[in-house]
Amino acid sequence: MKGTSLDDIIAAISTPAGSGGIGIIRISGNGSIDIADKIFKGVKGIKLKDKKSHTVSYGTVYDIKTGNIIDEVLVTVMKAPNTYTKDDIVEINCHGGTVVVKKVLESVLNSGARLAEPGEFTKRAFLNGRIDLSQAEAVIDVINSKTDMSRQAAVGRLEGKLKEAVNAIRDRLLDMIASIEVAIDYPEHDIEEETYNNMYKQSDEVLKDINRLLETADRGKIVQEGIETVILGKPNVGKSSLLNRFLEEERAIVTDIPGTTRDTVEEFMNIDGIPVKIVDTAGIRETGDIVEKMGVSKSKEYAQKADLVLMMLDVSKELDNEDIEILDFIKDKKSLIILNKSDLENKLDRQKLLEYVNENDIISLSVKENKGIENLTDRIKDMFMTGDVNISDEVMIGNVRHKNSLYYAKESMEKAKITIETRMPEDFISMDLQDALRYLGEITGESVDEEIIDRIFSRFCLGK
Repeated sequence: MKGTSLDDIIAAISTPAGSGGIGIIRISGNGSIDIADKIFKGVKGIKLKDKKSHTVSYGTVYDIKTGNIIDEVLVTVMKAPNTYTKDDIVEINCHGGTVVVKKVLESVLNSGARLAEPGEFTKRAFLNGRIDLSQAEAVIDVINSKTDMSRQAAVGRLEGKLKEAVNAIRDRLLDMIASIEVAIDYPEHDIEEETYNNMYKQSDEVLKDINRLLETADRGKIVQEGIETVILGKPNVGKSSLLNRFLEEERAIVTDIPGTTRDTVEEFMNIDGIPVKIVDTAGIRETGDIVEKMGVSKSKEYAQKADLVLMMLDVSKELDNEDIEILDFIKDKKSLIILNKSDLENKLDRQKLLEYVNENDIISLSVKENKGIENLTDRIKDMFMTGDVNISDEVMIGNVRHKNSLYYAKESMEKAKITIETRMPEDFISMDLQDALRYLGEITGESVDEEIIDRIFSRFCLGK
């Protein structure tokens, strides 16, 4: 987005591509209403610039070059500063066909606007001070929400809960830094022992506040991004059948022929509001088939980066070297061992299995008879989410960037405590506190460079 200007009038299609009932073209910037007036004629002939803010007008939109009618439309005028971007905004609602929406946008661009960059409307809202950076990031989290719980968590950040929590900590740091700067400016007033003790106490309280936010990071990541879960095992143990049972649809092909699944199949499921990305993988075994070998290699790659591995075993067969090889492969991963086909005669030596895994990590079920599936989903939830999660009340960290900034702020406060404890000069204490202040400012956008800002908004879709 480098090189863009806040003085530009920007425009983009704000609805998904393809046919639909309505298509929306959004225009923003000083002069956007004048541009709309060039291509729109209302039924009563009143210019849009003479309309009250936040009103809708019915009429027709024209091709600026030919003068031909493009479509019948509804046009919404929203005048600054009470808009999404704090600039004037016009939204043209036309019929949702692909051709007509593009034709309206083309006429807008030919009238003097330029095509908006991805996320540029939200970037303007941030740069114009309507929202902070954490709220801007929450916009895309709301759009990408996979469950109602992830939506609620994102809405909490959009409402400014994280901003308020971070700013409360920053205010305390600013007060501490101001007190120290006074002492530096007036050296005749040495810091007394009581002052050192008070600063240590305040630093400890700030550190506790930072840690409380950090404690929500792992849960926040799970709620927002989901638990990446890989189903692993030899061919024909029931991996694809389990995926289909989770999704309650025939998503993966199931046959009695070993090696049917050659590639990964990925889908999301919802476990009590927690998004779980389920990846069904090719069966792991020694094979001379080149395509199947590639599938096996891909299965192992997915397992290495997964949050959770579900290893399936067929209880109607004895443990063999291939099973043990897989057990060794996942020994350092968070995993559950699923003993499938419990409806058949059990030939699996459980004692031998316990040499490789803990009893608590073993779950018996029958995918065919739909027995034990609920126990499995409950166990998955318990592994990642402890206690009740009250999304509506909790301030929750939403992404790795926030977590890293908090972690560095935590390190700075720990250094500050040591600096105070060892009675170092006050300017050393101030440096540590200012580092913490800067890292916290990265979350809200108070102290983040332009390259990071551009990278964040590049993840947005056009028109948002």
